[in-house]
Amino acid sequence: KVRSMIKDLIVKLVEQANEEADQKAYCDSELSVNKLTRDNKAADVEELTATATKLDAEAAELASQLTTLAEAIKAVRSEQAAATNLREEEKATNTKTISDAQTAQVAVQRAVKVLKDYYAKAAEAPAFVQMKSKDEFDASLDTQDDSKAPYTGMQASSTGVLGLLEVVLSDFARLEAETTQAEDMAQQSYSKFMQETKEDIAVKEVEVDHKSESQRKVTAAAADTKKELALTQEELSTALAYFDKLKPSCVDHKLSYEDRVRLRQEEIESLQEAQRILEQQDFA
Repeated sequence: KVRSMIKDLIVKLVEQANEEADQKAYCDSELSVNKLTRDNKAADVEELTATATKLDAEAAELASQLTTLAEAIKAVRSEQAAATNLREEEKATNTKTISDAQTAQVAVQRAVKVLKDYYAKAAEAPAFVQMKSKDEFDASLDTQDDSKAPYTGMQASSTGVLGLLEVVLSDFARLEAETTQAEDMAQQSYSKFMQETKEDIAVKEVEVDHKSESQRKVTAAAADTKKELALTQEELSTALAYFDKLKPSCVDHKLSYEDRVRLRQEEIESLQEAQRILEQQDFA
C-alpha cells in the first residue's frame, strides 16, 4: 500500500511537471508577445503624443501669425483711408486756392487794362486841342485859366498804382504756380503711397492664404494624430490589462520556475529512491 502511494505521488508529480511545463511555454509565449505589444504601443503613444503636441504648437503659431497679419492689413487700410481723407481735403483746398488765384489774376489784369487805357487816353487828350497859329497859342498861354485846362488824370501817381497792381498780379500768379506744384507733388506722393500700400496688402493677403492653408492642414493632421493616439492608448491599456491578467499564473510566484522544477525533481527522485528501497526490502 505504501509503495502504491509512492507510485501515485510520483505519477502526480510528473503530471504536474508536464502541466507546469506546458503552462511555462504558454506563459513565455504570451508574456513575450504581450511585452512586445506593450513596448511598441508605449513607444507609439509617446511618439504620437509628441507629434500632437508639436502640431498643436504649429497650429497655435499659425493662428498667432494670421492674427498679426490681419491686424497689419487693417492698420494699412486705416492708413490708406486717413491718407485719402487728407488728400481729398488738401485737393479741395488747393483747387479753391488755384481757382481764387486765377480769378484774382483775371480781375487784376482787367483793372490794369482799364487804368492803362484810361491814363493813356487822358495823356493824349491835350494833343487834340488845335491852335490856329503860334501867336494865338502864345496868347492862349498868357491868358490860360488853369481851371479850364483839360483834365489828364493823376499821371504821376498812376505809375505807382499800376506798379502795385503788377506786383499783386505777380503774387497771385506765383501763388497759383506754387499751389499747382504743391498739388502735383502731393498727388504724386499720395499715388506712390497708395501703390506701395496696395502691394503691401496684396503680399500680406497672399501670405494669409498660404498660412490659412497650412493651418488647415496642420489642424487636420493634429486631429488625425489625436484619433490615432486615442486608439493606440486604448490598445496599450488592453495590453496592460492582459498583462495584469497573466501575472497571477505566469509572474507572481514565490519561487522561480527553475527552482520549482528542481525541487519537484528532487522530490520525485527521493520518492523513487524510497520506492527502490521498499522493493529491495520486499525482495529480501
